[in-house]
Amino acid sequence: MVERKATHAGSWYSADAKKLERELSKWFNNVNLSSSKDSSYDYLNLQLIPKAIIAPHAGYKYCGQTAAFAYKAMQPSQPKRIFILGPSHHVSLRGCALSSMSEYQTPLGNIKIDGELTRELLQTGRFTQMSREVDEEEHSLEMQLPFIFHVMNGKQFQIIPILVGSLDEELEKEYSQILYKYFIEGESFFIVSSDFCHWGTRFSYTYRNKNLEINESIRLLDEEAMSIIKSLKPEKFRLYLKRSRNTICGRHPILLLINVIRRCNDNQTRSYKIEFTCYSQSSRCASEHDSSVSYASGICFS
Repeated sequence: MVERKATHAGSWYSADAKKLERELSKWFNNVNLSSSKDSSYDYLNLQLIPKAIIAPHAGYKYCGQTAAFAYKAMQPSQPKRIFILGPSHHVSLRGCALSSMSEYQTPLGNIKIDGELTRELLQTGRFTQMSREVDEEEHSLEMQLPFIFHVMNGKQFQIIPILVGSLDEELEKEYSQILYKYFIEGESFFIVSSDFCHWGTRFSYTYRNKNLEINESIRLLDEEAMSIIKSLKPEKFRLYLKRSRNTICGRHPILLLINVIRRCNDNQTRSYKIEFTCYSQSSRCASEHDSSVSYASGICFS
């Protein structure tokens, strides 16, 4: 077995299994089941079937609680294969890449990669494979793993990690067509890894509405993005990104998910929508010398 090490354990999140499990349990218990009263997603309504989530990938002390709002909707009895779509932070990549590992390490236990499906995707000729170095350096995929392990709670499943690079409109359509056949399978579940606005001079992004406090300006910017994502209009989201230049690192995985959902809805395979259930910022910015990263939990369901 070729194992990818949990390279961010001990820094971005706890490497101690008992401590990590306590933290995860606390965040899940803190998800207020009435918190979705202002959205169309009801955690208690078992007829609302989740098919995908959008979850952040920062250090858990910043985004752990927000991520729990997404993972709380995930039903462990449902998925046998879990696709994780994360953006590439460290290498320039056009298209999508798969892991060359056979399992991913977490402090809670190892998670197996679906080797058969990985080979199937490679045979399309549209996917490359990450080196071990690239795989272990990237955090967008790894940060989802302890949450997945916690939710699945001993159930049998495998993952398909996909590193999503730069995609133009044609590539979005091409990859969404490939992933669509898996999305409509009853035993598949999709996780999109993304943070939202990265604000401050260290991110080279200091856009603000001068009439508002910086944190409120950031919130409005992110709320507009979330509203457009909910509309399931990829062309509108691309125009928003071009106009606002909002630094949403998982924009390409999000666009890929939107395209897959549109295929489902257009083909009347099943009608899906996206709802956002939690939003937070890592800090409250008072000046351009400050910085913050925004986090949102999204749920795709039918």
